Amino acid sequence: MQLQDMLYSQGFGIRRVCSGLVQQGWVQLWSRDTEEWLQVTDSTAEVEPEGLRFKVQGLEWEYHALGYVLLNKPGGTECSQKPSSYPSIYTLLPAPLRNRPNKNAIQGVQAVGRLDQDTTGMLLLSDDGQFIHRMSSPKKHVPKVYQVAAKHAVTNQQIERLLAGVVLDDDPKPVKAAACVKTGDNALSLTLTEGKYHQVKRMLAAVGNRVEGLHRSQIGGLYLPEDLQPGQWRWLTAQELALLKP
Repeated sequence: MQLQDMLYSQGFGIRRVCSGLVQQGWVQLWSRDTEEWLQVTDSTAEVEPEGLRFKVQGLEWEYHALGYVLLNKPGGTECSQKPSSYPSIYTLLPAPLRNRPNKNAIQGVQAVGRLDQDTTGMLLLSDDGQFIHRMSSPKKHVPKVYQVAAKHAVTNQQIERLLAGVVLDDDPKPVKAAACVKTGDNALSLTLTEGKYHQVKRMLAAVGNRVEGLHRSQIGGLYLPEDLQPGQWRWLTAQELALLKP
């Protein structure tokens, strides 16, 4: 793969821009042989992209054929490219992640499902359409765990109703939690395998309670890392991707 094509695939601009970055001396490649950064000025130079580390204008990056990203979503942000009232979660990502090209001409990584503006915690983003569909489809039954702070004390009866299934106002088919555990007087851990609009809030309302705080702590077998602070992101590892498989 030519260097300019590799940079284009990673979201560093159209090919003409990527070529200019190289020719102007803004690109360095990490040499495994000499263990040092080497400046390259030939934009058509052939590179082996897999495992390649490089710098563009001082920003260190690593080649990823497809992007799989984990974000610790802070409160007061919207999972939308065109937010209406709050800042977009996409402003928390560096430009290359927002500009990665793909076959459908949709730019950048996309959120795998959405969290409400006041909901915090684990959010996945990717430019792999099959991955997004697999993780979002209710047919795949990927479990998602939420830590819920309730306005009123959580009763055993409410737990039983959430597990048995409650009817939401727009769907006659009962919706039930895959698991539900009381974690405090006014707190519970709720596991869902489908994602309806405002589902947790509406389920709590259906049993006579109200959500005061909502945090997603787990998707599939992957937990939100304790060292990933609100607003921070990182690439998912191969081992973590394996934990997400339905």
